[in-house]
Amino acid sequence: MKKVVVMGMALCTALAFSSCKSSESAYKKAYEKAKQQELAEASAATEAPAEAPAVEAAPAPAPVVSTAPVREEKVELVSGDGLKAYSVVCGSFGVKANADGLKSMLDGDGYNAKVVYNAERNMYRVVVESFDTRDEAARARDAFKAKYPNREDFQGSWLLYRVY
Repeated sequence: MKKVVVMGMALCTALAFSSCKSSESAYKKAYEKAKQQELAEASAATEAPAEAPAVEAAPAPAPVVSTAPVREEKVELVSGDGLKAYSVVCGSFGVKANADGLKSMLDGDGYNAKVVYNAERNMYRVVVESFDTRDEAARARDAFKAKYPNREDFQGSWLLYRVY
């Protein structure tokens, strides 16, 4: 009798494992489909429209004022020198040693990086460059992102306005 029960349990177990497909593949398929749809939408948006008829000379464009989002935080300089009003932040860490590691890597790449501390959030921010105006900081952020296109963490760089 025990043999029959053990054989029945073994058969049920074997069927259970062989009949179920991994749910991971369904998630992967959905992710790939969404990624393809996102790429298709992006390529459709970047496609140039048909050539427009020639238009008379347009007036010179007005100077562009940056609309880049800026976070306002009260921070204090921990390492580095010369923190101005607007800064390009490329990393945020809860551990100072991690921030110092990124700072030294950026210093090796020719930047004069700084580490600042936000006491309210208990976070160390790594600042690539610091400027007096928002427009300069926005241009520097865009140039920094362009220099490191394969670094996803650097693609999330943002602007910080230092509040006193």
